Amino acid sequence: MEELDAVYLFKEYIEQERNYSEYTVLNYINDINEFRKFLKENDFSDLFSLKQTYPRFYKSSLVKKGYSSKTIARKLSSLRSFYKFLLAEKMVEVNLFAELSSPKLSRSLPKQIYPKEINAMFACIDKESLIGKRDTALLELLYGTGIRVSELCSVKVADIDFFNEAITIMGKGSKERYIPLHPGIISSIKTYLEFARSELMARQKGKVSDKLFLNFRGSELTVRGVRVILNTLAEKASTGLKVSPHMFRHSFATHLLDNGADLRSVQELLGHVNLSTTQIYTHVSLEKIKEEYTKHHPKAKINKEKSEE
Repeated sequence: MEELDAVYLFKEYIEQERNYSEYTVLNYINDINEFRKFLKENDFSDLFSLKQTYPRFYKSSLVKKGYSSKTIARKLSSLRSFYKFLLAEKMVEVNLFAELSSPKLSRSLPKQIYPKEINAMFACIDKESLIGKRDTALLELLYGTGIRVSELCSVKVADIDFFNEAITIMGKGSKERYIPLHPGIISSIKTYLEFARSELMARQKGKVSDKLFLNFRGSELTVRGVRVILNTLAEKASTGLKVSPHMFRHSFATHLLDNGADLRSVQELLGHVNLSTTQIYTHVSLEKIKEEYTKHHPKAKINKEKSEE
């Protein structure tokens, strides 16, 4: 079998049987093709005839290129999965990447956007314009539910349950979850649907989409489009932040937990399979720690009172 045929079969497997997202599939294939290029440039064997030293050489080459530990771990994970597939299909006799350790990752706390910065982004939106009505609904839904940006772009109008004030989200691995919507989200979506979405869709001259969010041309909003919208709003609001859609997911989880939400409830809302994934959000902001420290430590209280005199 040719190399490209094996890569194509693997692509079909992770798309159809594993239900990986388009973005994840693209990363897997890019990682495999980068390894193929490495083998070719070094006059090594093909994908099917690796020597035991090749995976280690490849890992070293990634380190020399300056890739972060996180990126190297992802690339090795892609190849580990690929060779596991080839082994199961009897295209190779051993998965040499199974024996190769990934670099240790330092688990950093996720970046969040503070409520005052989020409020500033809402405040800078021109709520009378078509795009402003869309951006308000988009921002409300993103921050109010913690859904992933890919999930946001996949939301259909029919996924909104206005009667029960909730939304159905199709998450990773085609797993559905039902998320409540607070009145502010419901109101902004209704305004967008009634006064903006139909006019945006009319710009497509007859083309119809069932997706909730459309771009200024009337076609379906993309992940890249959402990133542009958020950074434009952050710039207008003068937050000084380089924001990403995932930061709203982090903020959603952090703010819920900071205000006393149950960890398992947050796990369900985020669609995490394992509770350990959600536990990273149990950190408390530095400002909150300072506030509690100043409020309750006897010496800190005395000094604070003196400084206020």
